Amino acid sequence: MAVFAFLPCRKGSERVPKKNIKPFNKFENGLVELKLKQLLGCAAIDKVILSTNDTEILDYAATIKNERLVIHKRDDTLCSSSTSTDELVAHALSLVPEGHILWTHVTSPFINSAQYELIIKDYFEKLETGFDSLMTTTLIHGFLWNKNGPINYDRSKEKWPRTQTIEPIYEINSAVFLNSAANYATLNDRIGNNPYLYAMDKIIAHDIDWPEDFVIAEAIANNGLAEL
Repeated sequence: MAVFAFLPCRKGSERVPKKNIKPFNKFENGLVELKLKQLLGCAAIDKVILSTNDTEILDYAATIKNERLVIHKRDDTLCSSSTSTDELVAHALSLVPEGHILWTHVTSPFINSAQYELIIKDYFEKLETGFDSLMTTTLIHGFLWNKNGPINYDRSKEKWPRTQTIEPIYEINSAVFLNSAANYATLNDRIGNNPYLYAMDKIIAHDIDWPEDFVIAEAIANNGLAEL
């Protein structure tokens, strides 16, 4: 069944001004240029749906001559800092009412075409084994505490276990959420009831959320530590 990439890019960023389209590495139109090249370069993706209210992004996207790219001018009411993910789930479903929705972000610059291909392949394989969706994660091997104490090891058994023996925690890195449109309609969510936790390398999974994340991503890109 068809796979549709859903790429939401709202105008403005409270933490990193013009984060989506400011120059990044060798890409004049920044992260959105890079991400569209990566998505359109993945043969396993049937359509790429760019949803944005940013006129600069809309103008840039209009220069891309690729029939697999669908440009949607999103209403400003769905682009405020108070817009909930639940509202965007409904928005994604309105644009992709059938098939499978691969929700991704420009802020994951090192998820390239080959990575998307592998993720999609794994997703369909996992559907055959009982999973109903997929989300990418980063494994945390370390001493994790909340205000009540450790949450991933037992100090009554061993105060400082080797980190290799600690049960890892899966941190959702928001690089990819892959789910069927049918599940979106039934569950009002971008994952199902039994998602496969797809673990990724920390560098590949790097997410740009804060100004220092942008600086780190450029350093990674400039030093060739990850394929763009």
